[in-house]
Amino acid sequence: MTPAPIPDDEAERLQALEELLLLDTPPDERYDRVVRFAAEQLDMPVALVSLVDGRRQWFKSRLGLEASETSRDISFCGHAIMSPELFVVEDASRDPRFADNPLVTGDLHLRFYAGAPISTPGGHRIGTLCVIDSVPRQLGPVELAVLDALRELVNEALAGGGDEGLPA
Repeated sequence: MTPAPIPDDEAERLQALEELLLLDTPPDERYDRVVRFAAEQLDMPVALVSLVDGRRQWFKSRLGLEASETSRDISFCGHAIMSPELFVVEDASRDPRFADNPLVTGDLHLRFYAGAPISTPGGHRIGTLCVIDSVPRQLGPVELAVLDALRELVNEALAGGGDEGLPA
């Protein structure tokens, strides 16, 4: 297993995340709607808005997963925040970075992961909108575009935008 790397802007990224005052807060319907819509439109059993702090990934919104957080070192989202591009793992059991990861070998049986990095208004990648399945999958261009568009809705919510345009 390859532990999630640490971004070069880690100190600034963590400060920006902390300034949002989102960690360990109650559910928020703005994020919950996006997560439900992502799961429905992409036919995924799990969808999350995940925020990556110094030691964990904490789920601001979650559907299909009981856990409210996991350790950062085993997180897929920790890998996804390294680049602004969508991060897709079609079959984690065949990917040397993740094959022996406890999220893959344990009860979750994670096989497919697609994470769209979310950013603060200042551009620091602080987490993801992600979808997960227990079977290997591929997303087509339309599905990738849907995930990318939903990421933009989360970014707008992070920037303090209203509910306009968020899925019902």
